[in-house]
Amino acid sequence: MKFIQVIDCKTERFDDMDRLMDQWVEQTKGRRTATHSLIGKDRSDGAHYVEIVEFPSYEDAVANSKLPETDRIFQEMVELCDGMPTFTDLDVVRDEQLHQEMSRRFFHEVAVGGNLDAIDELFAADYADHDIAKGEDTVIGSDGIRGDVSGWRAAFDFTFSLDRQICEGDDVVTLWTWNGTHKGDFMGMAPTGKQCAMTGTTIFRFKDGRIQEGWWHEDIMGLMRQLGGV
Repeated sequence: MKFIQVIDCKTERFDDMDRLMDQWVEQTKGRRTATHSLIGKDRSDGAHYVEIVEFPSYEDAVANSKLPETDRIFQEMVELCDGMPTFTDLDVVRDEQLHQEMSRRFFHEVAVGGNLDAIDELFAADYADHDIAKGEDTVIGSDGIRGDVSGWRAAFDFTFSLDRQICEGDDVVTLWTWNGTHKGDFMGMAPTGKQCAMTGTTIFRFKDGRIQEGWWHEDIMGLMRQLGGV
């Protein structure tokens, strides 16, 4: 079971504390058991900070606390704080990867399922799209995504298999396999009825609960070869 420790403190010397945490990260390479650390600043109190540290388990957290560097850094951290920091220990009983779920909704519900109304729910109005197949970066907005999806759905009957997803910060990376049947015009090619497959990677970056930016890398040349266009 994942374990989280919440550290609550007040300090007017956050820059010094930030450098202290960088030291700890560097000095505990290969030995620390913490997997994720996030620090938030209180909007209503600029000296109030909360750090959330994630561990694979409570036992891993205990092992992490026994590192000599952890004890030393903690003592120095206390000296930078206005009073003793408080600690809250939490066993994780629910862990929702909301960005990951929204990414999956695009592939299954929008692209394959054809629910274009969900685009405005998932994508920012000024969404920026970067697609290797287009040859240049283009800011297209949510309406551009709607046009792209409609074009692919008109040209192919297709499915997406999401082979793997990796979430880090505001980014969700999806490795996918696409399988389709060519039924309509595609890049000037008349429908061939051929069945084809393509692999690719999509990175979605989230902001304020919506997809703000996307990067697409797909084997478009391989697809064209299968259709007889190359």
